[in-house]
Amino acid sequence: MCHTIKTLFFDFGVNPTVYELDQVPGGREIEQALARHGGGGDFPVVFIGGNLVGGANEIMTLHLNGSLSAMLKRAGALWL
Repeated sequence: MCHTIKTLFFDFGVNPTVYELDQVPGGREIEQALARHGGGGDFPVVFIGGNLVGGANEIMTLHLNGSLSAMLKRAGALWL
């Protein structure tokens, strides 16, 4: 996951599960599957609460418009 997005989540107090696809067996196949299913080939691909949210641009947009925090709370990733 992109350093910026990881840092953003850590700053929120969220402990994300991160899969570095270049470091896991079958990572290339996972990357291709994500691209076919809406990931668009842009990485990081972020899921919140099991739902595909998108890449870094989508996460930053949600953060800037104030809705990322609420999304993380609904997913149970943020308690405050």
